[in-house]
Amino acid sequence: MPQGLMEQGWLTQARKCISPHFNARPNGEVSLLVIHNISLPAGCFGLPHIDELFQGCLNVDADDSFTELASLQVSAHFLIRRDGEVVQYVGCDDRAWHAGVSEFNGREGCNDFAIGIELEGTDNSGYTDEQYDQLILLTLELMAQYPMINVNNIVGHCDIAPGRKTDPGSGFDWSRYKQAIPVV
Repeated sequence: MPQGLMEQGWLTQARKCISPHFNARPNGEVSLLVIHNISLPAGCFGLPHIDELFQGCLNVDADDSFTELASLQVSAHFLIRRDGEVVQYVGCDDRAWHAGVSEFNGREGCNDFAIGIELEGTDNSGYTDEQYDQLILLTLELMAQYPMINVNNIVGHCDIAPGRKTDPGSGFDWSRYKQAIPVV
């Protein structure tokens, strides 16, 4: 994924799977990147349920664990699947609903100024080489498009919602990821 592949907040090489769960950013400033993980059902990969959740059409009868998700309205800007496929749900210039109650450097409501990237996985599953490769390329592209994102403004969901969230978990190799990100 060479840099320069964003058009009006959309990554041209991503599969688009439009979510209704977003709204306009209150101030347009993007300065934070938040790394998450997700799998539906928990620990199961490659199924369509993440797309369905973010599109608001998850069949809650498909799995017993989905009952608690019935009224949930969530989204992320991106998902990177285990095979490295990048899916985009919300344009980066809009506010996806991924961070919930959150705070970064004294500033609350991280959805207002963050881009959320979900990795298909669990806290302990580890992540694939393809996921790291695509995450690094996507991060570099986002840093080129949104200059306020820098290596110090890339965090896990656990960092902005401590005690409430644990992702991307101990299976995520922060050192591997951040070594590939330039310090500017």
